[in-house]
Amino acid sequence: MARKYFGTDGIRGKVSEPPITPDFFLKLGWAAGRVFAEAGNDFVLVGKDTRISGYMFESALEAGLTAAGVDTRLLGPMPTPSIAYLTRTLRAQAGIVISASHNPYYDNGVKFFSVLGTKLPDEIEEKIEVYLDAPMITVASAKLGKAKRVTDAAGRYIEFCKASIPTRYDFAGLKIVVDCANGATYHIAPPVFSEVGADVVAIGVQPNGLNINDNCGATKPQLLVESVLAQQADLGIALDGDGDRLIMVDHKGEIVDGDELIYIIAKSRLNEGIMQGPVVGTLMTNLGMENALEKLGIALLRAKVGDRYVLKMLAEHNGIIGGENSGHIICLDKTTTGDGIISALQIMAEMQRTGKSLHQLKGDMQKYPQILINIKLAAKVNIADYPNISAGVKAVEAKLAGQGRVLLRVSGTEPLIRVMVEGEDEVTVTALAQQLADIVKNEIGT
Repeated sequence: MARKYFGTDGIRGKVSEPPITPDFFLKLGWAAGRVFAEAGNDFVLVGKDTRISGYMFESALEAGLTAAGVDTRLLGPMPTPSIAYLTRTLRAQAGIVISASHNPYYDNGVKFFSVLGTKLPDEIEEKIEVYLDAPMITVASAKLGKAKRVTDAAGRYIEFCKASIPTRYDFAGLKIVVDCANGATYHIAPPVFSEVGADVVAIGVQPNGLNINDNCGATKPQLLVESVLAQQADLGIALDGDGDRLIMVDHKGEIVDGDELIYIIAKSRLNEGIMQGPVVGTLMTNLGMENALEKLGIALLRAKVGDRYVLKMLAEHNGIIGGENSGHIICLDKTTTGDGIISALQIMAEMQRTGKSLHQLKGDMQKYPQILINIKLAAKVNIADYPNISAGVKAVEAKLAGQGRVLLRVSGTEPLIRVMVEGEDEVTVTALAQQLADIVKNEIGT
């Protein structure tokens, strides 16, 4: 069925604009509660990131779930991957995260996890949508749900992260800068890395509700670059507002993106004899990664953009490593979803195992120049409705002559069209990307 509310990664938008309103979240809590109640009588976990609207939406969701007769356990500010873990280990009926991930504070949204710690199946989301359009009926008073806070959530998750690498790894003497993006990992990531022995300099750990992802974190790593160089650190770790993305910086101040990190982890698993299946990337995955993996004898498969599609393809092909160049990195041999902290620990473990710096580890993969231009939209459009844009794409592809790629896609999480051109020569690629972006702007009138 066509989705009215759910996108590729839950429901997301600007606060105060439908559907990101308190009344919708009340109804959403009730609708989800009705579906979960039909499947069993277990409680539901609710966590959030640090944006100011999280308090409002947490209360609304709690009220809706309660009205549906479902018990709620409130976790407070916690990373998205921690909700996946805690849903599974606490045997909750489901987990709900109030977050807009890497978006600015004035956006918010919601994601769901199943009892297995994975994204909800499509059929469950479709059932929730059916109830969202049905009249809201509160259960009898004696059957109302109850809510309480979980006080040990942070400690549980910190120990889980540390357990993702063998205890033989001790990072004493390794100086790292950790940028928590003033988001949900502010009280989680610094203790994790400190407790495995690293000398931690923490930045982006003073959330005020308005500064999440504000010129910091995985989407704006320049602050981390400057901090790594100023601190003369061995590496830097940038997480996004809800902790499911990871971008790193080496000791020279060079940014190491998701593709490079996925390559390092896949090569590590191969060298340890535990690699399984192909690596799954997306349509945005750099050709350089595909070429480097091919040299190792590892296949790369491309899914649609979105971690749910990467996860689906990994499951279909019995793979364990995948993700996106934006920093969503999935290590299914360690956890059930993308996790920035756990992914960073895998990189640090490989550094210690090989005795190589992050700069050396990334050296085996040579990225193709890839130019990405984001074009803001007033409303969502169908690119196929614009023949001049299609002709522009064909013209750019002809100029690349098989030595590169072109991708146009409407973002599933923001009002943007993303124009990507990739090829061997950066000057040519930049010019072609701008050429195509100009055509898109002229046609759509942004």
